[in-house]
Amino acid sequence: MLSTARAVTSPAACAAQHQQHGGSRFVVFLAGDDGRGAAGSSSVRAPRPRSVAARAAGSSNHAVCLEAAAPWSMDCVAAPATVSYEESVRQVVLKQAALAASTTPRKARHAGRDAGVLDAAFDRCGAVCKEYAKTFYLATQLMTPERRRAIWAIYVWCRRTDELVDGPNAAHTSALALDRWESRLDGVFAGRPYDMLDAALADAVAAFPAVDERPFRDMVQGMRMDLAKSRYATFDELYLYCYRVAGTVGLMTVPVMGVSPGSQADVETVYAGALALGVANQLTNILRDVGEDARRGRIYLPQDELAMAGISEADIFAGRVTDEWRSFMKGQIARARAYFKQAEQGAAELNQESRWPVWASLLLYRQILDEIEANGYDNFSKRAYVPKAKKLAALPKAYLRSLMPPPSQRRR
Repeated sequence: MLSTARAVTSPAACAAQHQQHGGSRFVVFLAGDDGRGAAGSSSVRAPRPRSVAARAAGSSNHAVCLEAAAPWSMDCVAAPATVSYEESVRQVVLKQAALAASTTPRKARHAGRDAGVLDAAFDRCGAVCKEYAKTFYLATQLMTPERRRAIWAIYVWCRRTDELVDGPNAAHTSALALDRWESRLDGVFAGRPYDMLDAALADAVAAFPAVDERPFRDMVQGMRMDLAKSRYATFDELYLYCYRVAGTVGLMTVPVMGVSPGSQADVETVYAGALALGVANQLTNILRDVGEDARRGRIYLPQDELAMAGISEADIFAGRVTDEWRSFMKGQIARARAYFKQAEQGAAELNQESRWPVWASLLLYRQILDEIEANGYDNFSKRAYVPKAKKLAALPKAYLRSLMPPPSQRRR
């Protein structure tokens, strides 16, 4: 993530750097029923039938959306050895939390906005959310209409972004295509949307001025990592990836969901919790899909920790469930659960009407870790999934958690 201490190189140099070094996808507040999240999966998949997001956009080819000029690539930023990626991301969180206190309105909703067209655009966003994230869609019904529609618009943008490297035309997506997609954010945040679905997002960010461009651009950087990187030397590297493809969604949505009026917690706590939920969900994705990713030649596990555990790439590609592997997986699961625990602190401080979808995402996704354990840590040949009955049982639990007052308020 960007910091003033980082050196900037050209896009060409950046591309060369990626080729030298050689990611799995995302979920967060917007977890889908298929366990993939708002736009998530855990690796670049083979092309699939035309997406609902693409149909909603009125186009059969994402290339239609990629007409703007290519901007500077923000992925060309390298962190110095003295600053960890985790610390750099923390600085981003601090800035986003500070923006939440800003009362400076963004340019009024774009000139000549047509309420009828926008209603249709938000309806399409809701339809996409309902098809791909039924549980989350249901939970958003408790939100005010304006908050609900804004969340749908963010969800759809995230899904469309992900499909650039994980959709029907993913094989044809290049760094230039991602540059063009990112350049469209300029229009969104300036009230000059490119298409109907961009118009929904433009209206949403105008209604909630604390929604910042930075997380959106950082998510595109995560997609760039997917194009060029299939190994992660350390957890710090993997953390950066998890932030970009998953934690960013939390930072996008907190300004829309809002903090409880009765909360006495620092805004930073809420944003840090949103980030933690994204990281936790993405780590869970990675652990669930180890075998699937390996069959595509990808390993989204810290290379140094694998070496310390005595596990080779050959062991992973062969799907060997050894004592070493089980011990390694226990440690990885414990780490993911620690992030889920941190996420609870932020979720509990949100507006009451916004808590249910977040708690549902948290409780449902955390159960995947239980299923990995139930499978004897065999995530090579067995897919850990939460049975429908367990999903349904988690919803009332999430709802009850959402009714509890913020912990900071109870401590007063």
